[in-house]
Amino acid sequence: MNPFLALLDAKLHIAGSEILWREIVGNGFGMASAIGGMRRRVWAWPVGIAGNALLFTVFVGGVFNTPQQLNMAGQAGRQLMFVAVSAYGWWSWYRYARAETGLEHRGVDPRWASARERWLLVAAMAVGTVGFAQVFAWIGSYGPWAEAWIFTGSVLATYGMARGWAEFWLIWIGVDIVGIPLLVRAGYYPSAVLYLVYAGFVAWGFTVWVRTLRRAGSGPADQHPPSPALTTSP
Repeated sequence: MNPFLALLDAKLHIAGSEILWREIVGNGFGMASAIGGMRRRVWAWPVGIAGNALLFTVFVGGVFNTPQQLNMAGQAGRQLMFVAVSAYGWWSWYRYARAETGLEHRGVDPRWASARERWLLVAAMAVGTVGFAQVFAWIGSYGPWAEAWIFTGSVLATYGMARGWAEFWLIWIGVDIVGIPLLVRAGYYPSAVLYLVYAGFVAWGFTVWVRTLRRAGSGPADQHPPSPALTTSP
């Protein structure tokens, strides 16, 4: 059998339930990417992209033949979004790491978002959730409002990570609070477990970034220039 097709079809049987190995492996890549993001390592982005590709096939269950046979447009769509935004984050962090003169070669310097940036995040979350809920309902997605919240939050959290905003960890907590019950109801148990583990990890990651900011003596974001990784200068 074609190795690619074998990966798509491989299943794990637990307590009479079938779970796709690609769901487990894809979420494993996601967790590895989160660890890399906490440590501000450039490799977090390509590892995350690999996991996104696998999880896309999981959440388009009616096409790729999953045990759930559910098309979760929001979950599948956010995997594609992750790939696009991660490409930007990868480029941004790589540029900064190459220019950094220290031994650590981090991909970004954390900072707090400014008051204006925070209001923009709140507005984008509200508008995005309402808008995507209508789109997902029209498509026939499972749980359109929950999926819209998760999708919008995922876009903003991933973009916030690329920009180095410490608040992106808090957005992920909001995503996890809605995502865990949704995935349990839909039968995507490995993803639900990852969301639960990830919620604890996110709280830890936020603490790590806050400590980094305190060591650097960072004050309000609007008193500091943006990260060099995000400027247009060569």
